[in-house]
Amino acid sequence: MRRLSGRFRSSLIIGIQGIRARKLRTLLSMISLFLGVLAVVVVQAGASIAERALLADLELTQGYDGTRVMEMPADQNASEIITSTVRGRADAVAMVGVSGIIGEPGVLPVNPGGSPLDEDWGPPVNCNAQGVCEPVAGTKGQAVEVRLTALTGDVRRFRPYRQEAGQWLDFTRVPSMAPRLVLNREAAEAFDRYHVPAEMRIGGASANVTPSFVGVVDDGDSQPRAYVRMDELTTWLPPARLADPAAGGELRLMMTQGSPVEPVVASKLKALGNEPYTYTVESRKEQEKQLTLMRLVFFAMAGLVLLIGVAGILNVGLATVGERVEEFALRRAVGTPRSLLAGIVLAETLLTGLLTATAAIGAGVAGLKVVSMLVGSSEPLLRDVQFPWEAGVAGIVAGLVAGVLGGFVPALRAAGIPIATVMRA
Repeated sequence: MRRLSGRFRSSLIIGIQGIRARKLRTLLSMISLFLGVLAVVVVQAGASIAERALLADLELTQGYDGTRVMEMPADQNASEIITSTVRGRADAVAMVGVSGIIGEPGVLPVNPGGSPLDEDWGPPVNCNAQGVCEPVAGTKGQAVEVRLTALTGDVRRFRPYRQEAGQWLDFTRVPSMAPRLVLNREAAEAFDRYHVPAEMRIGGASANVTPSFVGVVDDGDSQPRAYVRMDELTTWLPPARLADPAAGGELRLMMTQGSPVEPVVASKLKALGNEPYTYTVESRKEQEKQLTLMRLVFFAMAGLVLLIGVAGILNVGLATVGERVEEFALRRAVGTPRSLLAGIVLAETLLTGLLTATAAIGAGVAGLKVVSMLVGSSEPLLRDVQFPWEAGVAGIVAGLVAGVLGGFVPALRAAGIPIATVMRA
């Protein structure tokens, strides 16, 4: 282990003694620098939390970075191929979407087309295989239309749905005759607003079924949506009816990178003339420019505040050197090198910057904890949020940089004091 050099150790010791001897001036320097360092800490913490929030929202709707996604038009043959290929696999999950109406039988839903509750997508229409659409006759009643997403496995490996109530689908249990549904927030709000009978009808199903609501998740979707196990849905809905183009079905396959499922499914679909669209989720890369621009703007504003603090510590440092002219001249007279005199002044400002950075980081940690306690219940992202370590590093770097900038000129002035000045004493 290397020891500190003699001059560096002497500068540090004398610098500490100088801080202890001039506590008021050190406090004034810290006050002038505190807001600047705190601004850097707050900006870095806010940028880190904002980045996590942005990426968390994108992960809800697109998936984790690195996930391979295969999308294709709704097709009955493609649906059968995908579900049979990925059944029982952990490295791939198929998502097949159909339309389901829960509520009174024989009535139109309050949100035709599965629209959000506060939006009107127009009257419901029925389209045949030739693409001819006609309005659906009927009377609105106590029923809610949802996008019913059937899953072959636990999709949370690829999309981090946030559990808000109840539990997620359990794929280890024996399939139930009554499909268990997990609702998203929009669907849960719909069923809280409209108390409808628990009967679900799906186009092509052999009979209306009675579902069981087991949980609520946040999936980032503004449409009412419900998630169900594929094997529970196919008890009532034939696999050939899972993907109905006339009903606007959804067909998506999510896989890990390098999964052998991808080439197998792709070759089978191409043999049927179905060309799938496959891509890799890269949310962070896509948002990198936006995040960088955001950081630059906020760091520029924090830098201005920090420069004001540097000016304050510079003024205090010059005043301190002016008061210690005789002391520094006397040290020069007894053989103290100029570099050591400059090191003493720099050590004082660097230590002041580190102390200020410590205080600013502590204030940032305490402030984030208070914000988490006050608004954590309404903002899930701020619930039990941890102080970003990047903000602590940024605060220490800002304190050191401010110490160097604020002490450089006073250090040069101290090193340039002539020995003859000691004659004034």
